[in-house]
Order: sequence, then C-alpha cells, then structure tokens
Amino acid sequence: MTEAESSAISRMRCSEIMTKNVRTATRDMSLSEVAALMRDGDMGAVPVVDGVKLIGIVTDRDIVIRVIAEGKGIDTSVGEAMTTELFTVTRDDFAFEAIRLMGDKQIRRIPVVGSSGELAGIIAMADVALEMEDEREIAETLEEISSGSSFWSKN
Repeated sequence: MTEAESSAISRMRCSEIMTKNVRTATRDMSLSEVAALMRDGDMGAVPVVDGVKLIGIVTDRDIVIRVIAEGKGIDTSVGEAMTTELFTVTRDDFAFEAIRLMGDKQIRRIPVVGSSGELAGIIAMADVALEMEDEREIAETLEEISSGSSFWSKN
C-alpha cells in the first residue's frame, strides 16, 4: 500500500463505511419477530428505535443469554432482552475511532447516530474488513475482537 493510500484510509469517515439501510425493531416487538428479521437479513443484531431515536440493540446473544437461558419464551418483548448500554459513533467520526471502540468494548457492531441520537447506520466488522482489508493494524484488531482474547484476559 502506498503512503497516499494509507493516508486516505486514515481519513475515512464512518459515513463512508456504514450500512445505511438498517432494519430496526421497537421495544414492543416480540423476539420471534426480531429473530425472523435476523434470519431474513442474515444479521446477528438489530438496532432498537423509538421513532428514529436509537434506544438499544438486540443481538442473537442477548436472545440466548437473557431469554432462552432464563426460561422465557419467544413472545418476550425486545425491550426485555435488548442491550441499553450503547457505544456509538457519529457519521463524521473517523472510521478508526469506530474500530478502536469496537476493540475496547469487545463489540462486533457499532451504531452510527446523528446529533439528536437518531440512527443513521451501523458499522459491522465485515464493513471495516471490506473497506480497509490492507491495513494490518485493523486486521489484528478485528482478530482480537473476534477471539475475545483481550476480554477474557482482563481481571
């Protein structure tokens, strides 16, 4: 990779790599409905919105840990299973900030929000890998996130 290409990648904004047309859920939807969205969209997470404002995210892991493992049924509402502690970036943040946040928080997807908290898009590790496949540091970060090694080694 040339220095110019490397420099261009380092200036890339989240808006350039995010998925813009994101399927969403509401807190009153059933997990059965969301699981169908996940299946049909081949995705492991669905942002939860109130109108256009992002209020949470529900992942396949949330469904397993917070619902199935607790003996609850598929009629459980998204609001009962979703994660409300959100780590987000804005459209204008550098893509590297999203990658660092993914690594620091050990998350595989990060919502992109507007100034009023409205959902603008989402960045998944796959988006990062497609746009920045030549960057060694990014590849190592993605590998670390996927393996969970830094998470499990924390005290």
